Amino acid sequence: MIANNLPSPDKVIALCRSKGITDVRLFHPNTTVLAALRGSGLGVVLGTLNEDLSRLASDASFAASWVNSYVQPFAAVVRFRYVAAGNEVIPGDLAALVLPAMRNLESALRAAGIAGVPVTTAVSTSVLGTSYPPSQGAFSEAALASVGPIVSFLASRSTPLLANVYPYFAYADDPSSVQLDYALLQSTSAAAVKDGGVEYTNMFDAIVDAVYAAVGRVGVSGDVEVVVSETGWPSGGGGEGASVGNAAAYVNNVVRHVGSGRGTPRRPGKAVEAFIFAMFNENQKPEGVEQHFGLFQPDMTEVYHVDFAAAGPSS
Repeated sequence: MIANNLPSPDKVIALCRSKGITDVRLFHPNTTVLAALRGSGLGVVLGTLNEDLSRLASDASFAASWVNSYVQPFAAVVRFRYVAAGNEVIPGDLAALVLPAMRNLESALRAAGIAGVPVTTAVSTSVLGTSYPPSQGAFSEAALASVGPIVSFLASRSTPLLANVYPYFAYADDPSSVQLDYALLQSTSAAAVKDGGVEYTNMFDAIVDAVYAAVGRVGVSGDVEVVVSETGWPSGGGGEGASVGNAAAYVNNVVRHVGSGRGTPRRPGKAVEAFIFAMFNENQKPEGVEQHFGLFQPDMTEVYHVDFAAAGPSS
C-alpha cells in the first residue's frame, strides 16, 4: 500500500477472489480497506504501525481505542486471522515494546468481546544469531531478551509466530556462495545441504526449520507454529538475480511447495502457511528492488502469472 497509484480496495478484493487468493496481510490498519473487506470471506492478518508500538505498550486505553477503531466494527463480517503487533522490530530500539503491546492488545480484544483473534508479531530472520545448519538455529543474544518471552506468551496461547522469510536477500548478498536454484526452490541436483541425516534442497525450508530450531531452544512448554508472513522475489530494480523469470519461478515454486502439504524436512507432513509479498509494485518504496516485489502492476495486470490453485483450497 506504499504507493500513490493503486486501485480501489473493492477492486483489489475482487482481484484476490478471482485469482484464488484466500487470505491477505495488511501492514497498515485502514478503515476504508477493512470496510471493503466486509463479507469478502478473505482471511486478514492485521498489523499495527511500528510507530504505534510505544503507545500500545504503555497506554491500555490507546490499545482499546485501536481495537475499537480497527477490529471491533468489522469483527462480525471480516475473518480476522491474527493481529500482529509490529513488523521486524526485533532486535532494535522498539523490541522491548512488542510484548507489552501484545498484552494490551489481547486485553483490549477480550474487553471488546473478540477473544477469538490471536495476537502475535512478525520477525525477520535477523532475529537468528545462527541459521546454518538449520538444526542449529538459535536466536541472537540481542534478540533473545525480547523474542524469548514472546515465544513463551505465544506457546501458552497456541498462537503462531510470524516470520518473514527471504531466500532472495541471502542469495543477493552472497551469490558466489548461494546457488540460485537452491534459492529458487528448483534444485534438481543432489541435496544442497545435509544436516544430521536430513536433506535440504531449497533455502526456504532451511530458513523455516532454522526458525523452528530457535523457537525450540527457548525451552517453553507447548508448540509454537511458524507462519511465513512474507516471502517473495523482486522482478526488477537492478538487484542481483532480480528478474521477472526468477520472481515467477520462486513464487510459483513456493505456492506449489506449501500447497503440497509436505512440510519441511524436520517437520514432514506439517503444512506450512505462507503469505506472498506483495500484491502490487509500490512506487513510493525506496528505489531499487523494493519497488518490484508485486505480483501485479497498479493497473492490475500481472507482472507474471501465479497459479494459486496449486496451493489448494486453504492457502
